[in-house]
Amino acid sequence: MKRPLVILTGPTAVGKTNASIGLAKKIGGAIISADSMQVYRHMDIGSAKIRPEEMDGVKHYLIDVLEPTEEFHVVRFQKLAKQAMEEIYENGLIPIVTGGTGFYIQALLYDIDFTESREDPDYRRELSLFADRYGEEALHEKLREVDEEAANEIHPNNRKRVIRALEFYHLTGKKISLHNEEERKKESPYQSAYFVLNDERSRLYERIDARVDQMLEDGLVEEVRALKSRGCNRNMTSMKGLGYKEILAYLDGETTLEEAVRILKRDTRHFAKRQITWFKRERDVIWVRKQDFNYQEDRILAFLLENLKKRGIIEDES
Repeated sequence: MKRPLVILTGPTAVGKTNASIGLAKKIGGAIISADSMQVYRHMDIGSAKIRPEEMDGVKHYLIDVLEPTEEFHVVRFQKLAKQAMEEIYENGLIPIVTGGTGFYIQALLYDIDFTESREDPDYRRELSLFADRYGEEALHEKLREVDEEAANEIHPNNRKRVIRALEFYHLTGKKISLHNEEERKKESPYQSAYFVLNDERSRLYERIDARVDQMLEDGLVEEVRALKSRGCNRNMTSMKGLGYKEILAYLDGETTLEEAVRILKRDTRHFAKRQITWFKRERDVIWVRKQDFNYQEDRILAFLLENLKKRGIIEDES
């Protein structure tokens, strides 16, 4: 019998936190964060990190476990998440993976194997220097020449993933998009349900703008200033996150605060759009459109529970 795994994801600001807490309390679950920023300590406001009082007694994993100076990537996520899952199963609970990083979720759900990923530090350095000199778009174009599918999937600003895709091709002669596609075809080792919470785009964008305004009110600028005083800079993985790189540009005198906020809102909306595109490509996804439930959380929860019963993840008490 496969062990249970519940995924509750969706675009940024859609309301995953409340839904995941309600579900965890109902089914005896513990939450694993699939978020590339909430893993960092001292980065609370810009990452929209859940507060301890909001957890409502539900155990959360992969939150506040790394310093901003540390690297966080899909392989590390997969390792930490698997360790968390073992503890959750030992405690007789069901793991609920929540967060918006689709690649992390995919890696965990299908147990994608990254072991064949050899490295060539010299080639990686060469590509990084090329990007420094000619820009991210020029580096992205290099990827498009050898792997158009990967180029369409990876944002030009995500230098790390662009370089990894080029390095993979350089070392293996094989497109990373094909490798990932083969890995995605694997059957999941878990008895899973993959929920994607979504909303009408106009409402989602309104929520994003309101969230950014709230972040500023809560002290986002001061948070980034404190990180900068700790020695954090734009070369660190942690500082490339939405909310941090824009405010850092303002603090470095490259732009006004008004312009930084405009860019942050715009780029967060673009990010949400890319997240939805990613989830649409995933297989066996259960879409949960909030408008279909008239935005009533109890009706959404009932729908989640009904589907978990259908998939044998929780028992049908009737």
